[in-house]
Amino acid sequence: MWYVYFLQLRNGDIYVGSTNDLRRRFESHRSGHVVSTKANLPVTLKTYVAVETEANARQLERYFKTGSGKAFASKRFWRTEPD
Repeated sequence: MWYVYFLQLRNGDIYVGSTNDLRRRFESHRSGHVVSTKANLPVTLKTYVAVETEANARQLERYFKTGSGKAFASKRFWRTEPD
């Protein structure tokens, strides 16, 4: 199983990544071992999507890093205000 995950950084930004070991990767982020997120600790796991293959995970990760992917994720995964 592969995961595409979303982290909320201290500065409010959302980081998108993919992994086959979500617990290990999240702990790497939390402990400051990931260059892209260590300047904005602490991080919190917002949500994740599970997929079957690495290829699907990488493709989804790339999509969620685009403008339309960010808009989709923001609206569908963590939007809290009513329509």
